[in-house]
Amino acid sequence: MLKALPTEKVKNSFWSRYGLVIRLLISVILLTRAFQSIDWVKIETALPSIDFSWILLSLVMLWLSNAISGTRWGHIMGHAGFQKKPVAYIRLYFAGGLINQGLPTTIGGDSYRAFSSFQQLQASKNKPQPLPMSFLGVLLDRSLGFAGNSILGAIGLTFGGAVLGAWVPTLGLLLLIAMLLGALLIATLLRITKTQEIYLKLMAGLKMNHALKPTQTAWGFPNVWWQIVLATAIHFLTLAAFWACLKACQVDAPIESLLIGIPAIGLLMLVPISISGWGLRETSLASMLALWGVDPSLVILSSLIYGLTILVTFLPGLPRIIQKS
Repeated sequence: MLKALPTEKVKNSFWSRYGLVIRLLISVILLTRAFQSIDWVKIETALPSIDFSWILLSLVMLWLSNAISGTRWGHIMGHAGFQKKPVAYIRLYFAGGLINQGLPTTIGGDSYRAFSSFQQLQASKNKPQPLPMSFLGVLLDRSLGFAGNSILGAIGLTFGGAVLGAWVPTLGLLLLIAMLLGALLIATLLRITKTQEIYLKLMAGLKMNHALKPTQTAWGFPNVWWQIVLATAIHFLTLAAFWACLKACQVDAPIESLLIGIPAIGLLMLVPISISGWGLRETSLASMLALWGVDPSLVILSSLIYGLTILVTFLPGLPRIIQKS
């Protein structure tokens, strides 16, 4: 056991030094592969006819999606004992999103949000809460986002999964029912006194003595139903933003293709193998939407525009990052 420790240190040291370079290299390789499959004649034809009003609409929908997400996170944090104005949490949400644009996953931006909200509270006159409570608020927010993305994907499989296989719509419906029943189960457990006691005891060991109230805000009954509807609507706005980028490039994609493709990419981008999903998003979406007859070259062009639009969306978070640095 002692002999294994130096090896682990070497591995950790190697990944901390070269992990970012490796992910950047993977992104470049994936983008190169995507560019190699492009029909450049179609791109040359499409570029002059790009409708920037659709890109502006995409920007608005992405901004609205993240502003609502930031407000939801602030609502949860308020019940965790972190009392601040909603606009403060929206600013932190955009700052965290901007940080994530240079990282392989959302963990970096989420950690920034948790630390920053904790530091702001410590500097205020509010009653201090331990740092783990701040991370719990972020985790609850992410869990709702994951649920909304998954439910949207299940809806897509239910109504459009026949392209993938005759059995897929049934699978999508079963997944949708299972997720809704799972949410109902969590909400029910959070109402039972014995379950609450067990949960509080577990959280107390993690220095989260006041974990029940924010958890009930996110997953308790009846909050869980409007939280799920809100989370699904947020991800639908993200889907609509990509649809607008497709429309900007004169591409018509069936809604069921996006209901399957966009949530699937959202899950795939959780795997830390590229920088903010660049390359992974383009190659995967081109392959998926091709099943519905959508031109891969124009999908790649739309995806690149979408990625740049995301980056512009989070630029309002830059002053917050500069201020902290």
